[in-house]
Amino acid sequence: MTSRMTDRMTGRMTGRAVFRTAGVADVRTGRRIGPTDRFRAGSITKTVLATVTLQLVAEHRLRLDEPVDGLLPAPTAAALDRATRSGRVTVRQLLDHTSGLFSYTDDSTFFREFLGPGFAAHRYRSHTPEELLRTALAHRPYGPPGAAYRYSNTDYLLLGMVIRQVTGHSYAAEARRRVIAPLHLTGTSFPGTRAALPSPHGRAYSPVGQGGSTGRLTDVTDFDPSMAGAAGEMVSTLPDLNRFLAALLGGALLPAPELRAMRDTTATGGRYGLGLFPVRLPCHRTVWGHNGEINGSYVQMMGTPDGRHVVSYRLNGDGPPRTAAETRLLREEFCPA
Repeated sequence: MTSRMTDRMTGRMTGRAVFRTAGVADVRTGRRIGPTDRFRAGSITKTVLATVTLQLVAEHRLRLDEPVDGLLPAPTAAALDRATRSGRVTVRQLLDHTSGLFSYTDDSTFFREFLGPGFAAHRYRSHTPEELLRTALAHRPYGPPGAAYRYSNTDYLLLGMVIRQVTGHSYAAEARRRVIAPLHLTGTSFPGTRAALPSPHGRAYSPVGQGGSTGRLTDVTDFDPSMAGAAGEMVSTLPDLNRFLAALLGGALLPAPELRAMRDTTATGGRYGLGLFPVRLPCHRTVWGHNGEINGSYVQMMGTPDGRHVVSYRLNGDGPPRTAAETRLLREEFCPA
């Protein structure tokens, strides 16, 4: 569809980069996408938060197998214990999505208001982490802690609270100090409740609010991202994502033991590590990264285990490309001819 824009940025440690676009950034004006255009990175926020959390582990301020109820404000800890029937959710289980906690985005009312036909009426409504957690804990857990992998945005919502409790600063402030500033990620930010994207940026489109119809798209560029919070509020650019992933996989952000832990998928049957997941390609190579999906934006970043070859790409519309198309892109990027 012409309303969907795909752009790809390939970066290597040698400094060689290729930037490609298809489609437009704005269907009304026909403006092309620019290499430093800002966009919502969705759940790639989780990889940044996981990095901050593992830095705290390396500093001995957290332990991976430490129960999180001792790392949260007392009312939050009590609510969590009641919801899990005193099951002791650990830091590791939040990081790898084996906590069993219900994802607040699966709540039917939340989904309808922010990801469905109610979006237009609720797009500028602000949320606190405590409010989102109450939504999650009103539902029975998917299962007991540690029993199985199930992706849950509630896990990283709680990690954001843990970071604040341990450091005395918000997760956004710690991410800026520990990741964004050292890597000079000038296009990356945590908007909080700010609805507008920083400039420069293109537009974002979705069939949301149109009864699911794909025949008509809505401009969803502006909305209050506090509904995603620590699970997905970050704004970034393709060059910044490449720089971040290359530094992370290359060992510039984490000591070797924590980086190994980040890529340990034992508890999830090979599906997810601690803020990263593997993609196994037909040429028997494995690349590591994360994707992000939020209203009007889909993005994925992937790289070789040493971080020397990375690729980031996005769509300015809802949902990922077809699996076959995404696999073909990664195969052409990472598999030798």
